[in-house]
Amino acid sequence: MPTESFRPPGEVSYTIRVIGARRPGLRDAYHALLRMSWWRVIAVIVLVFLLLNAIFALLYMVVGGVANARRGSFLDAFYFSVQTIGTIGYGSMFPVSTGANNIVVLESIVGLLITALATGLVFVRFSLTRPRVVFGRYAAIGPMDGIPTLMIRLGNDRSSQIYDARMRLMLMTTNRSPEGEVSYRTTDLALMRDRLPALARSWTILHRLDERSPLHRQTPESLARVDAEILVAVSGIDDTSLQSVNARWTYEHTRIVWGARLADILSETPEGDLLVDLTRFHELAPTSPSENFPWPKQIESPPPVR
Repeated sequence: MPTESFRPPGEVSYTIRVIGARRPGLRDAYHALLRMSWWRVIAVIVLVFLLLNAIFALLYMVVGGVANARRGSFLDAFYFSVQTIGTIGYGSMFPVSTGANNIVVLESIVGLLITALATGLVFVRFSLTRPRVVFGRYAAIGPMDGIPTLMIRLGNDRSSQIYDARMRLMLMTTNRSPEGEVSYRTTDLALMRDRLPALARSWTILHRLDERSPLHRQTPESLARVDAEILVAVSGIDDTSLQSVNARWTYEHTRIVWGARLADILSETPEGDLLVDLTRFHELAPTSPSENFPWPKQIESPPPVR
C-alpha cells in the first residue's frame, strides 16, 4: 500500500503521512520534475541521456554494421550512439548495414523526442515564477488602539511588487469531545485589511481579538490545549512576469508571542526619505499589560531569531 509523508511549510514539528494514496505514475512525472531543484533536474536529464545511449550502444554491439568501430567494443558503440542522438556525425564511424541503419532511424526519433521534452522542461522552469514571500518568524499579540490584535509581518523579498495581493488568515485547532472523538476545525480570521493594490517589502496583517473573533478571550494555555495553528495565505500577480503567485506559512501556537508587538522597521531620514530597515524584519518588542486587557507577560525582550 503506497504511503506518503511530507512536512507542511512554516516550521511545524509534525509530518503528515498519507496511507492508501494512488501511486504516482508517468502523468505525475512532469509535476515532480517541476518541484525538483535545478541540480536534481539536470542530474535526471544527464542520467536519462547516458542510459539511452548505453541501451542503443548494446543494440549496436548486437547488430553490428558500424564502420570503423572495434568489434565488441562498448565504448566505440557508445560514442557512435552519442554522435547519432546528438546529430553530430563526425564521419569516422557510420552505419553500413541495414540493421544498423534501422537502429539509427529509431535512435534519431527517440533523440528528437527526448530533446523536445528536455527543452520544454527547461523552458517551463525558467519561465515559472516562484514567489519569494518572507514571513516573520513570530506572530505577536498585543494591544493596538486599546484592542487586542494579532500581528503578522510579511513582505516580498524581490525588488518587484505583487499586484492585487490578497491575504487570508485561518485558525486550525484540534478538538476532542468528551467521548474521545477527535475533529480538526479550520476557522477564518477576519482581517482589518485583506487586499492590497501592491505588496512590496513589508506589510503587517492585523486581526482584532474582539467579541467576533475566534481568538477572543483565548490564552497561550488554551491554544496549546487545542494544538492551535495559524495559517497565512497570500496570492497575487507578479508585476514582472504577470503570472499568479501564491505563498503560505504556518505558525504553531509556540510561535505566537503574547504581550508583544512587531518591531518598527519604518522611519524617516533627516532628508524626509522613508527608510525600511529589513534587518529588524523578524524582531519583536514587549508591551505592557493594560488595565482593560491583562496580557500575559510572556517576554521581557524579543525572542532570539534563528
